Amino acid sequence: MTDTMVTDTMPDTVEELLAELAALDEPRAREVNARHGDDFGVNLGKLRAIAKRLKTQQDLSRELWQTEDTAARLLSLLICRPKDFERDELDAMLRDARTPKVQDWLVNYVVKKHPDAEALRLAWFTDPDPIVASAGWVLTTDRVAKTPEGLDLPGLLDIIEAEMKDAPARLQWEMNHCLAQIGISHPELRARALDIGERLEVLKDYPTPPNCTSPFAPSWINEIVRRQSLS
Repeated sequence: MTDTMVTDTMPDTVEELLAELAALDEPRAREVNARHGDDFGVNLGKLRAIAKRLKTQQDLSRELWQTEDTAARLLSLLICRPKDFERDELDAMLRDARTPKVQDWLVNYVVKKHPDAEALRLAWFTDPDPIVASAGWVLTTDRVAKTPEGLDLPGLLDIIEAEMKDAPARLQWEMNHCLAQIGISHPELRARALDIGERLEVLKDYPTPPNCTSPFAPSWINEIVRRQSLS
């Protein structure tokens, strides 16, 4: 009885977790994710269930990250303690996080909660690597919506107007999101945001399922503003 109880309470090892994740890998999910540049096939609901079981474990999180396995890195980001990372560590992690889902979770689940988020935003925003720069734009869009004080919003529109049309896909997507957020959150700049979107036509023909909002900035802005007026 005692041995059984001890075994049941033993902590999960990295090797055990990698085996568990591998067993959950679904070829169909992997195929779908591959279309978006990702290389994992674990259902995210099941991944979150594992994270809930593990709870917060910073040392284990770092070990999982070091495996370089995408599913393990996603799990790592769910069980980490964001404030325990050093600023340079987060910078290195972003530059090593080359798949979209890992980058997205790193920025949204970890960096946004870190005390150096603003310093990282400023550093990444003008980085020559478009993937790193896109993370800077994610953080900028968050500030546009939540804490715009001190941001040069007309200046952001100048950059978007000059660079978004020819930007690499991931960076273009985030610049477009920022354009839409400026138009939604700041009525005094809405007309200019709409004009930029109409002239550049970025994502105008993006396939959008029925009952979903198009990422084309003018359509996005007008739809969200309409909803806000009804609430």
